[in-house]
Amino acid sequence: MKTILTVLALALAVVVPGLSVAAPALDPQNTLIMDTTKGQVVIQLRPDLAPNHVARIKTLTSQGFYNGTPFHRVIPGFMAQGGDPTGTGRGGSSLPNLMAEFSQANFGRGTIGAARGDDPNSANSQFFICYKDCSFLNGQYTIWGQVVKGMNVVDKFAAGDPNVNDGQVASPDKIIKMQIAADAKP
Repeated sequence: MKTILTVLALALAVVVPGLSVAAPALDPQNTLIMDTTKGQVVIQLRPDLAPNHVARIKTLTSQGFYNGTPFHRVIPGFMAQGGDPTGTGRGGSSLPNLMAEFSQANFGRGTIGAARGDDPNSANSQFFICYKDCSFLNGQYTIWGQVVKGMNVVDKFAAGDPNVNDGQVASPDKIIKMQIAADAKP
């Protein structure tokens, strides 16, 4: 029923010029607020695609794990990678690695995926945000979120050279504080 009403509302918006349709409200339990050195980014979590990855991100966020971590690998036109407290691309949390939760959802601009090594089941805490369509990653990496506000902020992150140290950033931007919206404090 909800899907039918949404389609009907969208159809009316097309047929009746000037009719505005409000975007669905975000669930505060499945929304992250990520304050960075360049500004704020709002992320919608996708438990429908990757419930175990979303649970991990929420656990680490609640523990303050991501606060102060850098976007250590940023490749213009591809992605910005963070979530490693060591800033080397080899670090993670003390929790065990996660099993892959691949889907056929598309890696588009603002899609957030779980970074991993060669083993599909090696994701832990690191993640990447796509700068543009990265559909070549579909079905090979786990999607756990989508930037819904602040991609202009992500676009400003200091970049590395993709031809030198695989895009490692010398002076990276950082996550100042990441919070679950339902628990957010100023």
